[in-house]
Amino acid sequence: MPSSFKIENMPFSLLSEKEQDVLCSSLDIGYYQAGETIIAAGSVPEGVYVILKGRVAESDVPEESGAQQHLYVHYTNEDYFGGWSAIRGKAIHNFIAVEETICHILPTRVLLDLCAGNSRFADYFQQSLSAKTEIQAQEGGDQDMAEFMLAQIKDGLIREPLVVLEGTTITEATVMMREKHADCVLVKRGNRYGMVTGTDILDAVVINKLGLDSDVADIASYRLISTTSDDYLFNALITMTQQRIERVVVVDDGSLTGVVELTDVLSYFSSHSHVIGLRIERAQTVEDLYEAAHGLNDLIKALVSQGVKARFAMELIAAMNERVIAKLFGLMIPRDMQPHVCLVVMGSEGRGEQIMKTDQDNALIYRDGLIWPEMQETMQRFSETLISFGFPKCPGNIMVSNPAWVKSIGEWTQQLSDWSYLCEGEAQMNLAIAVDAHPVAGNSALFKTSRNWFLRHLKNNDLFFSHFARAAIEFDTPLTFFGNLKDKGELDVKKAGIFPIVHGIRTMALQFRILETNTFKRIEALVEMGQMKEEHGRELAEALALFIQTRLKQQVKRIDISEDGVDQTPNILELSSLDKMERDLLRDGMHIVKGFKKHLTLRYHLGG
Repeated sequence: MPSSFKIENMPFSLLSEKEQDVLCSSLDIGYYQAGETIIAAGSVPEGVYVILKGRVAESDVPEESGAQQHLYVHYTNEDYFGGWSAIRGKAIHNFIAVEETICHILPTRVLLDLCAGNSRFADYFQQSLSAKTEIQAQEGGDQDMAEFMLAQIKDGLIREPLVVLEGTTITEATVMMREKHADCVLVKRGNRYGMVTGTDILDAVVINKLGLDSDVADIASYRLISTTSDDYLFNALITMTQQRIERVVVVDDGSLTGVVELTDVLSYFSSHSHVIGLRIERAQTVEDLYEAAHGLNDLIKALVSQGVKARFAMELIAAMNERVIAKLFGLMIPRDMQPHVCLVVMGSEGRGEQIMKTDQDNALIYRDGLIWPEMQETMQRFSETLISFGFPKCPGNIMVSNPAWVKSIGEWTQQLSDWSYLCEGEAQMNLAIAVDAHPVAGNSALFKTSRNWFLRHLKNNDLFFSHFARAAIEFDTPLTFFGNLKDKGELDVKKAGIFPIVHGIRTMALQFRILETNTFKRIEALVEMGQMKEEHGRELAEALALFIQTRLKQQVKRIDISEDGVDQTPNILELSSLDKMERDLLRDGMHIVKGFKKHLTLRYHLGG
């Protein structure tokens, strides 16, 4: 093995020991003067080049004579280039030595042989961010966790349904459940299925005084939450957490397949998230809820340490946070007032994209004409209690303790309209936060009425969308002139990568009246509507997930070493702490952001 070639670097570390021996015995050395073309566009490359010393520029071929070349990126020590071109048999860009350069060359023939025998090695050369991040996760993550993340509901966790027909008595259903060691039955009434649990039977007989010969179909719940056997197991856990249920029904192609129970999911995935969930639900006082809420940071750390992908972690934590806030609302808001008000969370919490708590963004919408003299005093106590629970105070004071964010449905709707007309400065920021609103407690119809009116109000308002989209391109993408990530220092990943994607997608979602608030789900909806190419959507989603995951890892480290358990710089990435693979992925992600900004500029006429 050449002593100068680092076989431990990606993607060569993906090869087996035997394959690595083949690679090393096949390497050649190339020497190039400054300005010399190493690979010319249109030519057949010799193979893949790994830089030992020097710098190489990748650039396009101008379509018109005399036009300026577009420089994509500079490659330096230990970087590789030319693999994509070698696999496809023809280069589409020029690769030129910027300074005196020495490269190891892996011949195309050997490269193709290695790709044919090692699919993961081949995938890495596709230059796909999604492929690279998936390979990195598999290499560096916990294998048991990786297997869980890929586990589907059909992987041995579906219980055969215990079905009874309408007309079955409570006694008969109870005896059958006892014989089959089941704690629920599905009742078929016509073409519908309902569920009856052991608790339902107990309530019917003891509390409602129904006779034992009563029809079990009369006490069944017909509002069943269903999934498919091809869905991921983790999604089932999230659904049960969000819906506060212990079972989901599995339906494939319109036919009942079975039932998945929480106990089975938890036996497959050892996590204490369900324990926190139970403590939240059982909390009878604010003090009880305080203790449960403070277990969330430990859950977050456990998810990160076990290698759970950021998107899955976000969904689970969002569901848990929502349950805490909704439970507190139920404990603090008078019962007779709850049907007349709606609590919404906004910003990253509304999108379900907040993992480590940064700040509160919430508002209260109440019924026009409501008389509740203690409303603002109660909202003040509500905000203060959330702060004590670990939900930091919003620096911009966008909280229900601020009367400006407590409005009647008429005032709220008018405020959205006013912000959309101004659509600059603070008005645009407030509108961006508000359109990500998600109802968590109270009467959600109040929120939905206002939201639906606003979406109709914006229809075909091209001037608004042009103004609104501009914020997505305001922050610079931190790539050097040569297309590389800057070498050292700090990077604000929210401004550089997260915000441009989130706000650009937010703008498109508003334009096409997409009701989802989560950015990943908005991207999926845009792809389904044909407003975004599938590949483009996939790459944007992967880039966003990468930024969030990288930020999260550094947040957890800073919290662990801080005295007060708070990260004072939650959006800052310390580039010196990233390894080469992480820096390469971050660079690829920033190129995706740069391309998305160009797309937004053309789509919404933002030039000039």
